[in-house]
Amino acid sequence: MTPSSPHDAPAPTLDPAAPADTPPEGLSSDEARRRLDQAGPNSVADTAQRPLRRALGKLWAPVPWMLEAAIVLELGLGKYLEAAIIAGLLLFNAVLGFVQEGRAQATLAALRSRLALNASVRRDSAWKIVPAAELVPGDIVKLSLGAVVAADVRLREGSVLLDQSMLTGESVPIEAGPGLQTFAGALVRRGEALAQVTATGVRTKFGRTAELVRTAHVISSQQKAVLRVVRNLALFNGVVIAALVGYAYFLKMPFAEIIPLVLTAVLASIPVALPATFTLAAAIGAKALAKLGVLPTRLSAVDEAATMDVLCADKTGTLTNNELKVTTIHPLPGFDEAHVMGMAALASSDGGQDPVDGAIRAAAVHSALPDLPKLNKFLPFDPATKMAEATVTDSSGAALRVVKGAFAAVAGLTQASPDASAAANELQAKGFRVLAVAVGPPAALKLAGMIALSDPPRADSAALITELHTLGVRTVMVTGDAAATAAIVARAVGLEGAVSPPGPIPDRVRAEEFAVFAGVLPEGKYQLVQAFQKGGHIVGMCGDGANDAPALRQAQMGIAVSTATDVAKSAAGMVLTQAGLVGIVAAVKEGRITFQRILTYTLNTILKKIATVLFLAVGLVMTGHAILTPMLMVIIMVTGDFLTMSLTTDKVHPSLQPNVWRIGNLTLAGGVTGLGLLLFCSAVLAYGHFTLKLGAAPLDTLALLALVFGSQTTLYAIRERQRLWSRPSMWFNLSSLANVLIVSTLAVTGTFMSPLPTALVAGTLGAAVGFGALLAVVKIPLFKRLNIA
Repeated sequence: MTPSSPHDAPAPTLDPAAPADTPPEGLSSDEARRRLDQAGPNSVADTAQRPLRRALGKLWAPVPWMLEAAIVLELGLGKYLEAAIIAGLLLFNAVLGFVQEGRAQATLAALRSRLALNASVRRDSAWKIVPAAELVPGDIVKLSLGAVVAADVRLREGSVLLDQSMLTGESVPIEAGPGLQTFAGALVRRGEALAQVTATGVRTKFGRTAELVRTAHVISSQQKAVLRVVRNLALFNGVVIAALVGYAYFLKMPFAEIIPLVLTAVLASIPVALPATFTLAAAIGAKALAKLGVLPTRLSAVDEAATMDVLCADKTGTLTNNELKVTTIHPLPGFDEAHVMGMAALASSDGGQDPVDGAIRAAAVHSALPDLPKLNKFLPFDPATKMAEATVTDSSGAALRVVKGAFAAVAGLTQASPDASAAANELQAKGFRVLAVAVGPPAALKLAGMIALSDPPRADSAALITELHTLGVRTVMVTGDAAATAAIVARAVGLEGAVSPPGPIPDRVRAEEFAVFAGVLPEGKYQLVQAFQKGGHIVGMCGDGANDAPALRQAQMGIAVSTATDVAKSAAGMVLTQAGLVGIVAAVKEGRITFQRILTYTLNTILKKIATVLFLAVGLVMTGHAILTPMLMVIIMVTGDFLTMSLTTDKVHPSLQPNVWRIGNLTLAGGVTGLGLLLFCSAVLAYGHFTLKLGAAPLDTLALLALVFGSQTTLYAIRERQRLWSRPSMWFNLSSLANVLIVSTLAVTGTFMSPLPTALVAGTLGAAVGFGALLAVVKIPLFKRLNIA
């Protein structure tokens, strides 16, 4: 049941492990030092990774290992120019990756910045100001207006209004009195109190949230895709290279010729620009999203937006406005709505920070009474009586008492009314926060009516959820609020389905089972994201508070709304810079465009690496010698792999459903199309060897042309999965033209290779265009069969 008043919300309970009561004079300095040594400082540990270590990490991965091995082989052969070029490619990849990461440390820095720097503590019978990091369990501290609570504490004296939204995510402050517990990071909105510290540092709820953020980690689907592609290529090409070495040994080739052959095959196997292309494509997608009011803080989130199939949306401040408003006014006989609101406004603080009083005064402006009584005295909300009241004088000069507060407390001052109780229960059952208003002579109060308040949904929330549904993304609400309130908001925004029963989140839960998860604590949101991930889902988490930070960090796609705290924004992978949630839809669509570009490059990498290594084997069998030198393979890497990165700007069609990395199917599709490229290259090589009787050096040049021209036309053929053709981007056309011109010029002039006649170069290009046209027709049923979309 939702509390009858926002001031009536249940406060946190006392930690059973809290220390025993400390004497009023506080701890002694010696005892405080002993406890500090035992409990440690009241701070969140700084675990920032050093920049040098992060930089070196970029050189320790499968693709860098291959490049580093190639550099060692080139240096061993005295090929310093080739080694320098490969080293440049290695550094390019490393720098690009280094610049675009490191957001987790910003999250922890933001969390630490929210903790109080100093605290007023009673030590040795005197009040002292000490650094918050020196607080220990058992300390007596003073909580004053505007202060940030420095540790988990239990109130001993006084009364304060506490804003815990940065930890709990709920917008309504709570009234806290003696015996109640509050947490590090809470803000004192009103009053003053003495409290005893019950937990410090990482043992506080705030500290545990920070620890969840620090340890939250999920390998992005993009990272998994790169690793699996590299693994598959390494396994396949490793077998082929071993067979090459065995056949060369069988032919009794000199060792001095076998080593360059192996080096050429290794270079042919390395998807050198694959990681850089993933990063560049995501960066271009991020730039496009920034124009739409979405700022990615982790580039991997752009790609994850394409694969996301479940969105966990926080209620308060995400699906709703995080702003209390008067929803319903229920006057009782003898009163009208204007009188109820006018009297309630008199018993509400003017200009204070209480959101309930602010909502009532804002609503009262629209229904102002012409004969509103004159305010004589106002008494603010008292948590003991659960009421606020005012003394007023009406137009006849009579003194009246106006009381506003929890229904049970106010109704207890008036004559019992079954109709009023029924109306209040009905409003509470709908999830509203209900206040009662009574007015009359001090000894004869009469119940005037009830006021229901709620945090209404955003105007665009329902449309957002509907559009996400059409894009194949299921939205579930995850909130710390009560089930009744959450269910009402869920229905209002179009979330139809069951409400999860209260209790711990199961290790495995299907997103289809529930539409709402209510009463979920920060740890529960984090666990829910993990549970969905264990079920095979790519999860997006949308939130606004520090309480959402662990889940935002754990999700593949964490989204912080425009009103989110700094902690939530730094933990998220994307930040919405404009009000509303339309940015999520934009992120999904742009993410799917980015995914298609990356998919094309990945498919091209697979087929080209397979075809090239097999072509080396076919050439060795056909001619008895290596048909490509390490220098020619470096030229192919530079002109082919890196100029082809222009695919990151290509014009593509986003899919209508979440994308999935089907690496097995992708490898099979790449293998089949790679065999087509292999047949083309082998036919050109056979023509040059058997018909034209070219020597070894000119034949090497012809093999280079066949690979480069065949790869270019293959790329045009596979850009579209289910269409024959679509218009490429300008940058893709220019890079393709540059590739053809560079290689053709080198071949005709004999630079780094043996020269060939212009007519043979042009003829090879024409044959490649014909092959590409044929492949464009064959690929459609192939990709359809393998579900490559």
